[in-house]
Amino acid sequence: MFDEFIAQIDEKWHAAFVQLMLTVDENIPSGFEKTLTGNMIAYSVPLEAYPKGYHVTPNTPLPFLSIAPQKRHLALYHLGMYADSTLLAWFKQEYEKTVPTKLNMGKSCIRWTSTKHIPYNLIAQLCQKMTINQWIELYEKTHLKG
Repeated sequence: MFDEFIAQIDEKWHAAFVQLMLTVDENIPSGFEKTLTGNMIAYSVPLEAYPKGYHVTPNTPLPFLSIAPQKRHLALYHLGMYADSTLLAWFKQEYEKTVPTKLNMGKSCIRWTSTKHIPYNLIAQLCQKMTINQWIELYEKTHLKG
């Protein structure tokens, strides 16, 4: 399933996407489940670990991190940075120290329009910063107010 998806990625993004995926695979804490979701590889909290699932779409595993090859860029979506301003500030500061180009980022999406300066070591560190239990706790605190 993953091999077929990866084989279809545009040559421009292919090697960098594979390296990004392997970086996440090797550094994301245990418990997250890797799946193919639409046009991206997603790392989520499985329903067995968090039966409430994602509040926007019930019976769906709680999303955490995704990587996607887009037409004009590679994207890494990290919902932990969206929910944790301290983690986001750390990442922005480290990115600025590590990468010579300006950070291209939305609320949870990091975009690279060139594969030349993807900071794989920094992405590895980012992946290691939040466990599945920390993500569930943060998610409940920030998204399930009520």
